[in-house]
Amino acid sequence: MDPSARRNLGRSKVGLTAIGLGGAPMGNLFRPVAEGDARATVDAAWSGGLRYFDTAPLYGHGLGEQRMGAALRFRPRDDFIVSTKVGRLLVPDAAADGGAYVQVPPHRPVFDYSRDGTLRSVEASLARLGLDRVDLLLIHDIDAFTHGPDEQAQRYRDAMTGAYPALDGLRRAGAVGAIGLGVNDWRVCARAAEDGDFDGFLVAGRYTLLEQEPLDSFLPLCVRRGIGVIAAGVFNSGILATGPIEGAMYNYRPAPADVRDRASRIERVCRSHGVTLAAAALRLPSMHPAIASIVLGMRDADEVARNLALARQSIPDGLWRDLKAEGLLHPTAPTGP
Repeated sequence: MDPSARRNLGRSKVGLTAIGLGGAPMGNLFRPVAEGDARATVDAAWSGGLRYFDTAPLYGHGLGEQRMGAALRFRPRDDFIVSTKVGRLLVPDAAADGGAYVQVPPHRPVFDYSRDGTLRSVEASLARLGLDRVDLLLIHDIDAFTHGPDEQAQRYRDAMTGAYPALDGLRRAGAVGAIGLGVNDWRVCARAAEDGDFDGFLVAGRYTLLEQEPLDSFLPLCVRRGIGVIAAGVFNSGILATGPIEGAMYNYRPAPADVRDRASRIERVCRSHGVTLAAAALRLPSMHPAIASIVLGMRDADEVARNLALARQSIPDGLWRDLKAEGLLHPTAPTGP
């Protein structure tokens, strides 16, 4: 796998590298990242050929965008792709709780999927990034994973009547190259594909070595419609990187016993072929024709180097055959170039 290879997102002209750098960790997700380490992370990604960089206002309550922009803004603008997200405005609040983000600026994220809120969000993101444009804008977190089943329906309506027309207008005006969603649930993307004209969807944690349900309907839909998919969370919050150790994380929480057991069975097959669990987890999504890029959240230069080495690791075809034979991989999962 060549991490620097480019593929357009769906029918758009936005070309993403096979691996992109996710900006949540440099927003101090779970633990602080020093300014120098944040810059070194972007520099290492650039040196490794990565030219796609994803961020969001939520990441560090603006800190992630600031750090990403500071590391990119003096590089040739046409050489890289930046995506950010809309759906939250940052309101000054000295007492704000950072939640999963630590040592953040005194801002409180407030959901706002209206047209005006969307345009204000884009303007604020450009200011924090210090860039003249972003290439891909994603409506953030309009799924039940974020809002719960009761509130999600209204959030979706707000987004489709407010944020979506605003982003479509920016796309028609040439101010942005592509638009989509950035969510944790593929189901809301399938619905949005019917209700709007989207170039791509960033989906975290749903097409992985542990989960392949999107193969039954969603990914084939994207192929038919010419919609690109960006796979994030390919390690399912950690367990597919660390292995099924005690305390391994899955979907942002400690992995339950059944998930650790399945990961252990997958890992045994990987080891029998001389392949690490993490390398197989990184490779699988890249082989589906709908997947334009894999976004990895990384917090230092060493992590970048490790993941690039994983991407280049040779994986025998027999691994995928054995996983399918043992019922550990969906029978229709693409496993070739």
